[in-house]
Amino acid sequence: MGGNRPRCRSGLSCVQGRMERFMEPSILLFLWGQRSHGYELIEKLKALGFEGTAADMATLYRTLRSLEEDGMVVSRWEEGSQGPPRRVYELTGDGEALLHNWVRAIQVQRARLDRFIALYEERRLQN
Repeated sequence: MGGNRPRCRSGLSCVQGRMERFMEPSILLFLWGQRSHGYELIEKLKALGFEGTAADMATLYRTLRSLEEDGMVVSRWEEGSQGPPRRVYELTGDGEALLHNWVRAIQVQRARLDRFIALYEERRLQN
């Protein structure tokens, strides 16, 4: 059972690796009504538990590229007041609809997680 799943004995760090999946709705949220470039996004993502590491940066740009290919965001190069031009990302109408779908899915998942934690606490007290 689960023969291909890598074993992880370090506990929380293995589970936290799944935060990468949460990056997509987070990016959509931060682009909703506000254009942004990658560095601004990684700074905002820190508020949701992303660390701003090189791995997070790679995941951010990979996710942005995927969202752009799917028509959820658009980007363009913008001249900065200092330094080289930077790519600025903006949410499309389809991207906004995807954000709303993500929120509904997260609400359902949160209810499941709340039930899971309640059951866990119940059983922990029994053991």
